[in-house]
Amino acid sequence: MQAIRIHEYGDADVCRLESVEVPRPGVGEVLIKVEVAGLNFIDVHLRLGRYAKSDTYRNALPMTLGMEGAGTVAAVGADVDGLAVGDRVAWCIVRGSFAQYALLPAAKLVVVPDALDLARAAALMLQGLTAHYLAHSAFELKSGSICLVHAAAGGVGGLLVQLAKLRGATVIATVGSPEKAVRARALGADHVILYREQDFRAETLRITEGRGVDVVYDSIGRDTIARSIRSLARRGLCINFGGASGLVESIVPLELGEAGSVFFTRPHLADYIATPAELAGRAGELFDHALRGRLQVTIDRRWPLAETADAMRYLEAGRTRGKLLLDIPGA
Repeated sequence: MQAIRIHEYGDADVCRLESVEVPRPGVGEVLIKVEVAGLNFIDVHLRLGRYAKSDTYRNALPMTLGMEGAGTVAAVGADVDGLAVGDRVAWCIVRGSFAQYALLPAAKLVVVPDALDLARAAALMLQGLTAHYLAHSAFELKSGSICLVHAAAGGVGGLLVQLAKLRGATVIATVGSPEKAVRARALGADHVILYREQDFRAETLRITEGRGVDVVYDSIGRDTIARSIRSLARRGLCINFGGASGLVESIVPLELGEAGSVFFTRPHLADYIATPAELAGRAGELFDHALRGRLQVTIDRRWPLAETADAMRYLEAGRTRGKLLLDIPGA
């Protein structure tokens, strides 16, 4: 089978399209014929070696990239219940999706409803599940909540804006261009800040009449985190869940006190889908929203597997306006 593998950490040029053996499922495992894979910043961080020492996202070279996908069950290992050959499934936070076949733990798979196409299902996994736990669990948004969503026209940001509005929150969005501002408003953002032209902290305080927001959802990281913390209301929460501008390496504890006794967290999605029941519950709610027309899933571009490196460069350049997918050729 064909797979995108890396033998060293580095820029997009380290991605190689290679021929490898199709794996066989063992106990508790399922072999999936991959139809579509999602491309996310976590794939970039893995490629760069930023998670080389991570306990949550363990990896070793050489490795096959790809932390999200959808396809059909090709073979089932021993002690697997509830899945059969031909079932349509989706997954995330398990490596190996940038390949024609992926060997995955059965506990990490969710069944995709017949009415939902696999491309939208894949697009709702890593980014959708992230948006779901951010809006429902890391901070439980409700009517009257005010949140600041960075990169609101992107994959996670766009879904998060919609879920926040479904929960009755007021959304302040930051985007990088007038075109992305139009998209953020169309998704439901109440206020939109062009961060390249405006100081988002000053604008946030102006909009909230000096109060600040209850929660900041910061996927940008290094370039925004200090001002994100200072955009919070007293005892508010800053959630850093990505590092598009670079990973946040340190936070000065006293700064949290000076900002109003605020809180800071850097969660992993894996801890919010830690059990099959929690994974199925979150995915099921997202799938239901999509099928009922309450959640718009925007696919920006689709690339062939062989052009994974180009797709990564596009992602790292900050040009995305929705989900990036890789189409996997038939084996």
